[in-house]
Amino acid sequence: MIQPGMRVLEIGCGEGGNLLPFAELGCEVIGIDQAAVRIEQAKSFFVQAGYEGHFICADFFQVEANQFPKFDLIFVHDVIEHIAQEKKLTFMLHAKEFLSDDGILFWGFPAWQMPFGGHQQICPNPYISHLPYIHLLPVFMYKFILQLATSESCTNELLFIKSCQVSIERFESLVAACGMQITDRVLWFINPHYKQKFGLRPRKLMFWLASLHYIRNFFTTSCFYLTKR
Repeated sequence: MIQPGMRVLEIGCGEGGNLLPFAELGCEVIGIDQAAVRIEQAKSFFVQAGYEGHFICADFFQVEANQFPKFDLIFVHDVIEHIAQEKKLTFMLHAKEFLSDDGILFWGFPAWQMPFGGHQQICPNPYISHLPYIHLLPVFMYKFILQLATSESCTNELLFIKSCQVSIERFESLVAACGMQITDRVLWFINPHYKQKFGLRPRKLMFWLASLHYIRNFFTTSCFYLTKR
């Protein structure tokens, strides 16, 4: 249960929208993001809302945990799927360093094999952005299609995201490698964010489908996990 005075950290905080409800509840909130424009937006957002928040523009890998008191709650939402494969374990171990002994670490990410797990919706080309599962093509085919349809920078970004892919099974193996425990998990058939974006009612993945390893990734638009030390 969230209590006033709790310390809340978001890694990859963007414009700060996830942190505002905790500030409204009287929590001490801190956000870290490497995009300077996002940090400025977060600061402005909190000023306009009339709440206090501390926002830091930095590469999280370079932020030392010992400069802060430990946090009761840490958010890592839509970030892990953008971390290079060889850095994922280091990233998760580093996030764990910021957590108090009885704290909770929230993770949210799209399962890689879901229809738009490659983030192709960011492509300005309407044909590519609306094509489900195209990111599952072999790299050479995916790259060829992207080069025909979009800019070099967008192509490179989408190929990098493809290289960073994280499935449900991969994530859970990383949690185990970090020495953390999964205390709760929700696999979403309809992402809760889709209510605001598309007016769709959130729906959890059916229990029987959620139990089918690998297959479940194709139908899970978002994965929510709570982990602890």
